[in-house]
Amino acid sequence: MPAAELPSEWSESVILLDVREDEEWQHGHAAGAIHIPMAEIPSRIGEVEPDAELFVVCRSGARSLRVVEYLARIGYEASNVDGGMVAWNAAGRPIVRDDGAEARIL
Repeated sequence: MPAAELPSEWSESVILLDVREDEEWQHGHAAGAIHIPMAEIPSRIGEVEPDAELFVVCRSGARSLRVVEYLARIGYEASNVDGGMVAWNAAGRPIVRDDGAEARIL
């Protein structure tokens, strides 16, 4: 799924799952995304609504593709964000930081 075609708002039924590491998330992320680092997905999958429309993102799309494949094996339907947060940023989609500082994608 190209970043430019993703929904602009997130909710319990439409989720952007960011699987990057904590440091990457802290520097910049999509507002309203859920953050669960890739390595924590198996232990924290209960935090993700199984019936939601689910989009998975990382920096460039490789880690998120692996997470999408894992989710499919355990019964979730999810779409990978092509090009990840790099493509999100290039498409002019907004990024934020929790501390209010200028956001950027590492």
